[in-house]
Amino acid sequence: MKPLPSTSSKNPVKFRMPTADNLVPIRLDIEIDGHRFKDAFTWNPSDPDSEVVVFAKRTVKDLKLPPAFITQIAQSIQSQLAEFRSFEGQDMQTGEKIVPIKLDLRVNHTLIKDQFLWDLNNLESDPEEFARTFCKDLGVEDPEVGPAIAVAIREQLYEIAIQSVTSARETRISKKGRRGAEHIPASKASGTALDLMKLFGNKSSIIRKRREWDVYEPIVDILSNEEVDVLEAREDRNARRID
Repeated sequence: MKPLPSTSSKNPVKFRMPTADNLVPIRLDIEIDGHRFKDAFTWNPSDPDSEVVVFAKRTVKDLKLPPAFITQIAQSIQSQLAEFRSFEGQDMQTGEKIVPIKLDLRVNHTLIKDQFLWDLNNLESDPEEFARTFCKDLGVEDPEVGPAIAVAIREQLYEIAIQSVTSARETRISKKGRRGAEHIPASKASGTALDLMKLFGNKSSIIRKRREWDVYEPIVDILSNEEVDVLEAREDRNARRID
């Protein structure tokens, strides 16, 4: 991926995902009358809202879920899209930002653990392409793993983008209502980025350097049926506690 020149804080950018495609990560976990539906995917916020209902109906039909799931799926997607759109048009804090991305997920029988650095200023970055390359390099055969990795990356980038909006808002308020000499505490994301820049330098990217392999070595495990059963039972218990 070819990095773009660093943006200057004097020229704020409007809120968007710091990737080539401005896609919203959507996560669903719905349980009705003993039936549970879990899924994670991306959605184009520019698509008409009518597509949400069409998607919900098609999903319920394909998976033979109770009709009550149609409303719940549609409402959950629309709620997440509304949250994303609420940030559109707002300024994002810009500048040098190299942030850590961590993967710790299970997809069917495949367990993935990894961590790497991501350049938020590279607006040509592509989580889906990264995920495809990851699976190819590590010999991951399950076709559901790649999309799950891409969504996990986008979810973290989304949280960081929201923090960047908050930081830009705090900076704007500070300039209006505080003395210029006062210091505004950096957000958690920007603080982490600063620490990483000191450690790795500002030219880091999502490409692992040889000296980082021991620290950032990806782990892929294939679980047995028994191990999956144990993990799913634990996940169900945790989900019930949260509910």
